[in-house]
Amino acid sequence: MSVTTEKAFDEAGFGTKTNKINLGPTHPATHGVFQNILELDGERIVSAEQTVGYIHRAFEKIAERRPLYQITPLTDRLNYCSAPINNMGWHLTCEKLLGIQTPKRVDYLRVIIMELARIADHLICNSIVGVDTGAYTGFLYVMQYRELIYEIWEEVCGSRLTTNIGRIGGFERDFNDIAFTKLEKFLKEYPIVLKEFENLFARNRIFMERTIGAGAISAERALNYGFTGPNLRAAGVDYDVRIHTPYSSYQDFDFEIPTGNTGDCYDRFLVRNQEMYQSLRIIEQAYKKIQDIKGAEGGVFHADVPEYYLPEKKDVYTKMEALIYHFKIVMGEIDIPPGEVYNCVEGGNGELGFYLISDGGRSPYRLHFRRPCFIYYQAFEELVKGSMLSDAVIVLSSLNLIAGEMDG
Repeated sequence: MSVTTEKAFDEAGFGTKTNKINLGPTHPATHGVFQNILELDGERIVSAEQTVGYIHRAFEKIAERRPLYQITPLTDRLNYCSAPINNMGWHLTCEKLLGIQTPKRVDYLRVIIMELARIADHLICNSIVGVDTGAYTGFLYVMQYRELIYEIWEEVCGSRLTTNIGRIGGFERDFNDIAFTKLEKFLKEYPIVLKEFENLFARNRIFMERTIGAGAISAERALNYGFTGPNLRAAGVDYDVRIHTPYSSYQDFDFEIPTGNTGDCYDRFLVRNQEMYQSLRIIEQAYKKIQDIKGAEGGVFHADVPEYYLPEKKDVYTKMEALIYHFKIVMGEIDIPPGEVYNCVEGGNGELGFYLISDGGRSPYRLHFRRPCFIYYQAFEELVKGSMLSDAVIVLSSLNLIAGEMDG
C-alpha cells in the first residue's frame, strides 16, 4: 500500500498533513479489480477517488461476434455470486426479441433457480459484512447452505459457480428427483439457520456500532445515482423489478418488498436478510405450483422452438428434421429477426438489464449490459467522505460490489 503526504491548511490557516493511500486494487476487499485513492486526515477520509479498469474483458464486444446461445456463458461472469439470474435474464431478453412464450412450468422452474441464486448472493454479502466487522462464525455457518444450493444447481445443469444454466426457451433437461429432494432439504433447514444467523448480528452491539450510520445515503441521492435493488430499498424506495415489471410469471406469487429508512450499512444488511425470507416464501409457492401442474404440461421443461432449442440427441440420430435443426443451430446458421429490445430482471444486486439491437444477422448488432454494481461504485466517495478508514471496507462490502460487474 503506497502512501504520499501533502500539505494542507485548515480554516484558521494552520498547516495540517494529509496522506494519500491506495485501497486496492491488491487489497483483498477490492478483488484486484478496482482501486480507491483515499486522502486521509489521520484516520478520517477527506476525499476518495475510485477507478476501475483492471480486467478489460470487453464481454459486450465479444458477445456481438457470437450467436445468441453462445453468449450465456459470458453473462455468468457478471455477478458470479448469483450467475443463474444473469443466465435467465439473457434468455428472457432473447425470448422477448424472438417472440417466444414459455410454458408456466418453465417459468416456475426458473423462479426456483433465480430465488436460490438470490439467497446465495445475499448470504455471501451479509456474511462477508460480518467478517469485515470481526465476526467470522456466521460466515462459516451459512456457507454450508450456499454449498447445498450449488449441489442443487449441479443436479440441474452439472455446474456450480458459473452455471450456463438453462437455454433459450427453457432448460436443457428436466429437474431430477435428487434436485427436488435437495430443494426440500434446503427449504426445511435454511429458515432455522437464517434465523440463527440473524440473531448473531441484528442486535449485536459491536456489529450495530460498526454499521449504523456508516455509508448512509438518502432515497433522493440513491435515485439520482441510479441505485436499484437492496441498496435502493434500504434507503426506503420499494422498487423491485419482479413487482413493477413482472417476468417469468412473478405476478403469480405472493411476497413482500422489505425496505429500510436510512440507507446505511445496517439497513442494507437487514433488507438482504428479510429478502432471503421472501425468496424462501417464493420458492415454496413455485414448488407447490409445479407439483399442482398435471397433464401434458406436467413434464415440460422447454418451449416448442426448434429453430433455437437443440433437439435431443436420440432424435438427431433418428430424425432428419432434428438433424437439420441441430446442424443449423450448432453452426450458427439461423438469422435472428431485426429489432431493438431492453429487458431487465431483479438481480442479486439490483436491476440487471440487457439492451439488444439486432440488424437481422446471426449475432447482435449492438449489446449493452446494465451492471448495477458499476453504478453503485460511482457513489462510493459520497458514502465514505468524512468517515473513518475502517468504515471504507464495510461500505464496500455492504454495497456488495461484485468485481465481475465493474469492468466491461
